[in-house]
Amino acid sequence: MSQEKNNIPSFAKASASKMEKIVSLCKRRGFVYPSSEIYGGMGAIYDYGHYGTLLKNNIRDSWWKEMVQKRMDVVGLDSAIFMHPKTWIASGHVGGFNDPQVDCKKCKSRYRADQLLSEFGVSIDDKTPIEEINKNLDKLRKEKKIKCPNCGSTGLTEAKIFSLMVKSNIGSPTDELSEENAVYLRPETCGGIYLEYKNILDSLHPKLPFGIAQIGKAFRNEIVARQFIFRTREFEQMELQYFLRPEMMKEKYEFWKEERWKWYLEYGISKENLQWYKHEKLAHYALEAYDIEFNFKSLGGFREVEGIHARGDWDLSQHSKFSGVDLTYFDQEKNERFIPHIMETSVGLNRLFLMFLDNAYTEEEVNGEMRTVLKIDKRLSPIKVAILPLSKKEELTGPAKEIWEKLKDNFMVEYDETQSIGKRYRRQDEIGTPYCVTVDFETLNDKAVTVRDRDTMVQERIAIDKLEKYFGEKLK
Repeated sequence: MSQEKNNIPSFAKASASKMEKIVSLCKRRGFVYPSSEIYGGMGAIYDYGHYGTLLKNNIRDSWWKEMVQKRMDVVGLDSAIFMHPKTWIASGHVGGFNDPQVDCKKCKSRYRADQLLSEFGVSIDDKTPIEEINKNLDKLRKEKKIKCPNCGSTGLTEAKIFSLMVKSNIGSPTDELSEENAVYLRPETCGGIYLEYKNILDSLHPKLPFGIAQIGKAFRNEIVARQFIFRTREFEQMELQYFLRPEMMKEKYEFWKEERWKWYLEYGISKENLQWYKHEKLAHYALEAYDIEFNFKSLGGFREVEGIHARGDWDLSQHSKFSGVDLTYFDQEKNERFIPHIMETSVGLNRLFLMFLDNAYTEEEVNGEMRTVLKIDKRLSPIKVAILPLSKKEELTGPAKEIWEKLKDNFMVEYDETQSIGKRYRRQDEIGTPYCVTVDFETLNDKAVTVRDRDTMVQERIAIDKLEKYFGEKLK
């Protein structure tokens, strides 16, 4: 059963208004679009537009810089989405990566049976037989307690096992889809790291402790996929698998918990909006597990954004057993060979994207009118500087484009000459652009421009030849 805490739809109803505003902003300003919309769209599948792509890239790059670039003990990897099918047999996904599904006969909504039962104090896990799950459901049906969260009907089906793996095959299109030629779209990215662990040992010769970091797509055929980009069937993970001696685990586990917590604070997330969640029920591979949770106003409360797990030696042991390849590490100093233990940090890039939008989305009154602004950390902002000529006349657009040319190599800069200057300011506020540069008729005389701050709306006059240095300091 997938390791996700209670997530039935009623959880987010109280904050639908903020979520609706964020979804509207994302569509209107080109952050996120429903995928294949001209064909009616696909459930829980989204495309990222221009500003969404830039924001995702900035979040991704900030994580990579912190986890790889600034560390001597971590290397990078980009493993394939398709892997040998035995990978997922060894990891337990083929036999155990599934959820019990319940359907509403009236409205056709689908739910995870474990989440419905948890509302009535009934706890089940991935080892609970489907017969016992249905026994609990039958008892609640007879008592007329359990209802469809969507329409209120008591007509819920029996639970059935639903695989979360997306299955396909590689080879001739005439081959039948069978276990022998089946492949899977990976449900998580860590599998590729474990398979390349030996190649990294043999080619880069790292000494314990060391980490392998990866960013990549994963796919899960979720029963309940909703809440915008928080839970989708295609998503991006950013993971570090940190290999170490067993006796190092306690120290390094606490070290990485602290490091990951500090990263959120550095990028503008307050302590009040973060908390730790300790897993009492652990996955089969875990020795200890904590989640970092963020207080999503758009989702009605604290939800997981990152998991930090002590995985022990289960993963490498399983892959060594199923592949027949020795995955031990030889410690030359101690003349000892052993399977390293693994400390993992895993975060969903899509969830971080929503977290930063949720945290930054602000509505405030200015001169009797409401303005919407994304007060996001400047390092993450999709556009750093917007160049806005006051008029479309060539005498202003010419110098404005020259400024764009000067800044484009060092900053993500946007040029915009459409609509009134006030509307352009509001558009850049919604995009989260920290600074707007206005080229006006005075510029022709004083060779200076007006620079407007996004958060304070304070304006100051800066000489054109000082702009690169000015923004270099402001956008550190």
